[in-house]
Amino acid sequence: MKKIRLFVIGCTGSVGNSVLSVCRTFPDFFEVRALAAHSSYAETAKLAGEFRADRVVLSDPEAAADLRRSFDGSLKVLEGAEALEETASSPDIDHVVVASSGTGAIGALMAALRSGKDVSLANKESIVAAGRWVLPLIGREGQLRPLDSEHNAVWQCLAGRNSSSVSRIVLTASGGPFRTFSQEELEVVTPSMAVRHPVWSMGAKISVDSATLMNKGIEILEAMTLFSLPAERVDAVICPDSFVHGIVEFRDGSFLFSASSPDMRLPCASALFYPERSPFPPVPVPLLQERTISFHQPDEQRFPSLRLAKEAARKGGAFPALLVGADEVAVDRFLAGEIGFTGIPSVVESVLEQWNGPAPASLADALYILDEGRRLAASVCRRLKISRPPRRSI
Repeated sequence: MKKIRLFVIGCTGSVGNSVLSVCRTFPDFFEVRALAAHSSYAETAKLAGEFRADRVVLSDPEAAADLRRSFDGSLKVLEGAEALEETASSPDIDHVVVASSGTGAIGALMAALRSGKDVSLANKESIVAAGRWVLPLIGREGQLRPLDSEHNAVWQCLAGRNSSSVSRIVLTASGGPFRTFSQEELEVVTPSMAVRHPVWSMGAKISVDSATLMNKGIEILEAMTLFSLPAERVDAVICPDSFVHGIVEFRDGSFLFSASSPDMRLPCASALFYPERSPFPPVPVPLLQERTISFHQPDEQRFPSLRLAKEAARKGGAFPALLVGADEVAVDRFLAGEIGFTGIPSVVESVLEQWNGPAPASLADALYILDEGRRLAASVCRRLKISRPPRRSI
């Protein structure tokens, strides 16, 4: 049996680690040929040694230089966006995993699709900001496979069905660590509190986005593009135990749910093995006995980030990219202690209100608007930092 040869972009992140965990569990099925990360050269080198990868691509030139100095030439070390694209389209790669954050891998994603590679994707920016230019490159059913648990769940439920048979899709959210907090309690949330997600183990940025429900809002934007549905046919509900990940409601009134343990190795395995299923579960299977599933409507008053994302979805044009860029900076400033937790949606809303430019007409336009969202948010954060009173010690 021929192994599937993988290039994993974002190998040191939480999703990249889940993909590599699947490769460890099924070594007879997958061969990791190349790895990419931003600057974590020591961890990337360790992974390259474990999986016997022959190439590493680092976005940071200094990190790449450090890695070259620490090896005797047995590992090929490349750097930059061009190396990402070359590796993604290389003839000795069958499947490219895009599990990085930001926009740095959009070129590699597009190169992989153009060259006919299978692609598993967990990068929101590439779809929300650049989906209009990415999706036309898909050449066959199942070539692009969503890795985020919610989109992967919907993708599995749709199973190639035409979107015309779908009434709506519903993404689920755990509600984050502050689901039951009052407005007053939300005002004093600290970064250390926000990064402790009650269900999932994720990086700081996505953990904060989950706590504000912005993550679910951005996922709605992503789902609209991935599944070719308008804003009014994509929604979100709270499912506190994160057992149901995605719901498809069909026009005949029936529902399909995708449910499993909240473990990223499951959607990763479904994408890597597609169109087959893994020969055995990569994680323990939960019991169904005495399990209760409940759904709740999100509170968009206490969590306005979700409302803002829905507004951006309805407006379209530049607003989805603006929202993603603004949120990125607002979360960064919150983690740095410069603005409060409830300041995150305030910053995003201010950026959306300031915009009076046109919709993007090209990929370059879309990336420029994303950067404008970041720039405008940084300006708003500076004003908030100046006016914010120092936190009183208790």
